[in-house]
Amino acid sequence: MSTNPIVFAGIAPHPPIMVPEVGREAIADVRGSIEAMREFTARIIASGAETVVIISPHAPLDARAFVAYQEEELCGNFANFRAPEASVAAPLDEELLKEIARAAASESLEVVGLRGQELDHGTAVPLYFLQRNGWRGPIVALGYTFLSNEAHLHFGNCIRRAAERTGRRVAFVASGDLSHRLKPDAPAGYQPQAHLFDEEIVESVRKGMPERIIDIDQNLRKLAGECGYRSLLVALGVAEGAMSACEVLHYEAPFGVGYLTAQIVLAQEEPEEQKRELEENEERGTELPALARRAVETFVDEGKVLEKPSALFGMLGQRAACFVSLKTHAGELRGCIGTIQPLKASLAEELIANAVSAATRDPRFAPVEAEELPDLVYSVDVLHEPEEAKFDQLDPKNYGVIVEDEAGVYRGLLLPDLKGVETARQQVEIAARKAGIPQGTPLRLWRFRVERFREAA
Repeated sequence: MSTNPIVFAGIAPHPPIMVPEVGREAIADVRGSIEAMREFTARIIASGAETVVIISPHAPLDARAFVAYQEEELCGNFANFRAPEASVAAPLDEELLKEIARAAASESLEVVGLRGQELDHGTAVPLYFLQRNGWRGPIVALGYTFLSNEAHLHFGNCIRRAAERTGRRVAFVASGDLSHRLKPDAPAGYQPQAHLFDEEIVESVRKGMPERIIDIDQNLRKLAGECGYRSLLVALGVAEGAMSACEVLHYEAPFGVGYLTAQIVLAQEEPEEQKRELEENEERGTELPALARRAVETFVDEGKVLEKPSALFGMLGQRAACFVSLKTHAGELRGCIGTIQPLKASLAEELIANAVSAATRDPRFAPVEAEELPDLVYSVDVLHEPEEAKFDQLDPKNYGVIVEDEAGVYRGLLLPDLKGVETARQQVEIAARKAGIPQGTPLRLWRFRVERFREAA
């Protein structure tokens, strides 16, 4: 079993324009980064992190000391970006912060508390995406210094040691943008060599080579006009000796500023034997319907929502939409509810929510009663990403269909390979009827594949 308390570490961009209330229609220019942050935050939540530590270049910095926001509840909003209605708030993990300060002091590094300060946008943007995607835990919010690169690496080591001492499962987020000088109209002006800095950082992360980041040409760094390098150094210190699963989720520079979203650590703490068992169950197709059964029986018998499994390996740990169907042993439908796009951080959580809804909220049926539970058989359809399609590209045996009226008001879905649905026309008509779309209305169509997992009857 791994004893690494750092269950996730990564790099996140922080342009406020990514926040829909700020960017409005301009968010189309950063759609790739928004999607990457959705995946980034889903991985943090799926990692089982108990606390998220964020370090930002835009906190009120001290040249010779690391700073830490030190209120019982840490709050921020985007009023400075004409969106005061968009806000964040999270409790402070005081115990972890004290241990970070204690570990830093042992390395002759100082941590100074900030009181009466709202969170800066470098902290608020990653926290916004964390909370909008389901994070509800405490945080520690930090700012870096103008000390040496080595000091920032050592400070990262201190954060890891503090996590070890508290026994916390910690996710670390290095907030920062890369070069600010990539285009002639960039906010910090244009520097023709700036792209070399971004390319080196991206390639180094992609290949899992931290030494290339640490040893990067410092003159090139200054030419780039970046704001994320010291945050990244702290992340490398946090991850020292444990860098794994490095992945660049997305990079773009639509406004002449480089936005990198990447993961450098993803630690698993479950025993290998349990991991193998879960993966084997998933391969046999038994783990997903078994989880649906546990979710429904827990809710019906005990009146509470089943907690997600502590170990999320393979498909259950990924983010995906799904439908859960309940049938009787005689084959009669007893409930079916699902999602077209994933709403939860992992398939496990999506499945649990949809299973409970299928048993209690399908408007065609009364809620499932306790005495019915032994007679139910469960199946789970995991949806692949839908793709827009023409009518002649539909195939009801191999693809499900989503139909939508041209105004985008009404939307209906039908799963593939259903008894009695033999043609694409039947499939579309049934999906449109389910959505309440009048016959003859012009439609937009999407098709999607599913992976179906069934319990034996």
